[in-house]
Formats: sequence, structure tokens, C-alpha cells
Amino acid sequence: MSHVQELVDLLRLESIGVNRFRGGCQDLGFRNLFGGQVLGQSLSAASQTLPKGEWAPHSLHAYFLRPGNVIDSIEFEVDCVRDGRSFAMRQITASQNGKAILTMMCSFQHPEEGFEHQDTMPDVQGPEGLVSQLELSRMFKDKFPERVRDIYTADKPIEIRAIDPINIFAPQKQDPIKYAWMKADAPLTDDPMVHASVLTYATDFNLIGTSMMPHGVSFAQKGMQVASLDHAIWFHRPVKMDEWLLYSLDSPSASSGRGYCRGQVYNQQGELVASVAQEGLIRKVDVADNPAKKSTEK
Repeated sequence: MSHVQELVDLLRLESIGVNRFRGGCQDLGFRNLFGGQVLGQSLSAASQTLPKGEWAPHSLHAYFLRPGNVIDSIEFEVDCVRDGRSFAMRQITASQNGKAILTMMCSFQHPEEGFEHQDTMPDVQGPEGLVSQLELSRMFKDKFPERVRDIYTADKPIEIRAIDPINIFAPQKQDPIKYAWMKADAPLTDDPMVHASVLTYATDFNLIGTSMMPHGVSFAQKGMQVASLDHAIWFHRPVKMDEWLLYSLDSPSASSGRGYCRGQVYNQQGELVASVAQEGLIRKVDVADNPAKKSTEK
């Protein structure tokens, strides 16, 4: 089984009642549960409550309320807010051990024709010949803590190849602009909702890191408290996650311990398929003076 198929199975969820679902967890070596997983699972849960017909997600807006853990299962409760002729709205609450860890509003639309325009795709190097983030992790394997070394250097469901990647162990100050190619590690089913859910999962990679670039810091350094606070996606056009997509990222602002990041996702035909926005916690703490601040509790 390919690693992306394992991810698809993770996002599929188990029905445990009317508009209620349960999902497992994936350990990516972070202190807490990876936010992209809960985003993708929440979208999957919402899609399973839609009325019959052809529906596609057009936007989602989520808040991360508490850090999740990678041990306990997650329960998803979907409120069917509205079913219209063109749009359907869902509210999703993801909970772990009886406490909400994420809330999301998600809107779906029947496909229709209309006016079209878009930003031009950035003229950057293609994915061919670029070193993947996994290859970089294996090159710096000895720098990872022993407890997460095998996790960081294991095969991944999403291959990511950054243009001019930064050294997370010795970052240099630079403009908050980043380009990364990404795609699933194997072909996916033709189901558009599977591709949308996997894209949702993948968009949580690289965002917060972009907001730290002007400050010469990274999540891998001691004393950095980093966590996603909210996340929004607009789905503009059909997406194929088993083909290369360019993730064009920037961070227009950081203030009050928060970094604001934006992303645009293009396919290799130059079509803008999705836009992303996120704020994340990027807080420098004095671990020596207050060890309790090692926690990523917001």
C-alpha cells in the first residue's frame, strides 16, 4: 500500500451515528497532532453528510482551539446548517477526550459556469531536479532528536520539493517568500473529494515557517513556540493531488506573536486551483527561565 493510500484511509473516517464520525491519528514527530490532518478529516466528515448530487467544496474556515495528541481518536460532529439549490453549509466540531480541538465552517457548491480570471502563475523552476524535503531530512538525520529521528526520515504520503530550501537548524534572515512543489506519492482515485481532502491536509505544511523567515528562526530551534491558530482555503478549480502542484507562499505581516501567511496553489498548466490563508503562533520563549513554557498550549 502506498503511503498516500494510508493517508486517504486516515481521512475517510468511521461513521458512529447520525452526522457523527471517528478518526485515528498520525504521528509526524511534532509535539502535538498535525493540524492538516484534522482539517482534512473535518472536510471529509462534512462531505459525507451532503445530499445526493454533484458537490464540490469551495471554501472552509477553521480555528484550532486546543492542541490535539497523536494517541487518542478524534470524534467529528457535523451540523447540517443549510442545504440550498446551489450551496450547502456545514459546521464541524472535532473533539478529543470530550474537548473541542477544532471548529470549522465549510461550504460546498454545485459546479457551474461563470466569469473567470486569475493571477498569473509565478515563473519559477519546475520540480524536476529539486531535492525533496524528505531527502534533506535524511541528510540532516543526526540533528533531529533521537525520539523523532525515524519519524522525520520515514517515507511520506506527500512529496514536497522546495525551491531554495532553508536550513531549519541554522536559518538565515530572508524575505518571507517561498515556493514548493508538492504531490501525492502515488496515483489517487478519481473521486474529487479525495483530492480536495488530501490537498487540505497538505496546505498546512510550510505556511508558518514562511512567517519566520525574516527573523532567522525556525520551529526546530529551542525556545520556539509554534502552532496553527486558524486556517482558510478557497477551492477555485478542480485539483489533482497526484500531479505536481506549485505552492506559492508569502507572509505580509507578523505582530503580537502571530505570523500571517498566504498561499496560492497552481497546477502545471498554470491554473490557480486554490488559495490559502493562515495565522500561526510564532513565539520566542525563555525556556531556561520558565521550563513550563515548553508547552505549545496557546
